[in-house]
Amino acid sequence: MPARDLIEAWGSLVALSIGTVLIASVDASGKRGTLAAAGVLTLAGIKARVILARYLGLSGSRFWTRTFDLAIGIFLALAFGLYTFGSGN
Repeated sequence: MPARDLIEAWGSLVALSIGTVLIASVDASGKRGTLAAAGVLTLAGIKARVILARYLGLSGSRFWTRTFDLAIGIFLALAFGLYTFGSGN
């Protein structure tokens, strides 16, 4: 894998992590808390996709990319459902 691809992946992970910190640092409750949780989980899904595609090299296999996308999507949807159920929103 070319070093440029790794640097771009690292840069995108840093930017996504900064976005996660900014969203998590907002004092949110009620519907704003639910939106913040959705934002954090969305960014987590994107970061997982970057790691799987770039660092593990799954971008070359459509089957594995789609399989992991589905697995991560189901996991994040379940996590969001548990959050909303637990918070009473």
